[in-house]
Amino acid sequence: MKVILALADGTVFEGEQFGATGETVGEVVFNTSMTGYQEVLTDPSYKGQIVTMTYPLIGNYGCNEADVESIGPQVEGFVVREYSAYHSNWRSKWSLDTYLAEHNIIGIQGIDTRALTRRLRVHGVMNGCLSTEDLNPESLVAKAKAWRGLVGWDLVQRVTCPNPYAWRNNGQPQQAGVALVENDVNGDTPKAGRYKVVALDFGIKYNILRQLTEHGCEVQVVPAKTSAEEILAAEPDGVFLSNGPGDPMPVGYAIETIQGLMGKKPLFGICLGHQLLGLALGGKTFKLKFGHRGANQPVKHFETDKVEITSQNHGFCVDIDSLPNSVDITHINLNDDTLEGIQHREYPIFSVQYHPEASPGPHDASYLFSRFTEMMEGDG
Repeated sequence: MKVILALADGTVFEGEQFGATGETVGEVVFNTSMTGYQEVLTDPSYKGQIVTMTYPLIGNYGCNEADVESIGPQVEGFVVREYSAYHSNWRSKWSLDTYLAEHNIIGIQGIDTRALTRRLRVHGVMNGCLSTEDLNPESLVAKAKAWRGLVGWDLVQRVTCPNPYAWRNNGQPQQAGVALVENDVNGDTPKAGRYKVVALDFGIKYNILRQLTEHGCEVQVVPAKTSAEEILAAEPDGVFLSNGPGDPMPVGYAIETIQGLMGKKPLFGICLGHQLLGLALGGKTFKLKFGHRGANQPVKHFETDKVEITSQNHGFCVDIDSLPNSVDITHINLNDDTLEGIQHREYPIFSVQYHPEASPGPHDASYLFSRFTEMMEGDG
């Protein structure tokens, strides 16, 4: 079936449909990972975005129940050069086509993804409309132009959990009603941990929860609007600030919560959590031209003078020059010198812009989870 991707600048790509049919709009971005497309699809940080994979062959190992980072695909649309209808892997349960169709995600293949990526690099990410129904290029360009975009939109409310739950490391999260709980709904005690951590869910990836558990944490995940008072009442050893989609500026309730926690509990933030922490500390954020998305982003760690290859997915960034003197810069992006990590000089607080939990991606930065537990140990 014919499908058209139209950009707000008037550029039109015509290709073949796979996955679902219909029409969708979103911010068109690109990801440079060679593998891990299922993890990319299910990352809540991609809410509101149509994702282009720069690696040309996608779908060859299918999809399975294990390689998910949330309850299902979060992207608005999926763009590839060549979709592999034949999938071969011992864990594979569905083809990518079947997986996307089941979750109502439109895919387009057969377009020049190099040309699309170059356009986004030169001109910046832009709104797009993907459709199998309306095949009029002018109409689709108009729809792309009319879409609101991500700036000023609180997308966290579209991906945060509705109720608190206790994370069990052997599979899906278990919903647990409206209060912080000790047991999941099945009556099973979550994996015992030395440290009790409350994770604010701005669109959290499952592998972050797995990593926290493997580092000795018993994790309670709470909705993004949970107040500092509610979190402190649970008496956690530390608080985790998760990743999530879109612009951090509209998420004022989370900034207020973080400010209420600073100096009272150790804090560790990743991605959107890092940006929200930066705002809570008095900094400012700005939108990157085309963002950082992929499993091969070089970051310099000043403390060790080493370069880490990292997994990243973000379109906004904390302005280095806006941060107060009480904050030290710990990591920098070697591609564009943007901020990748901070720590507070007085309080047990640190955060990184990239994803140390990988999935997909390298494990160069997994030490940060150990640093969090050491911080909680010291605070205790």
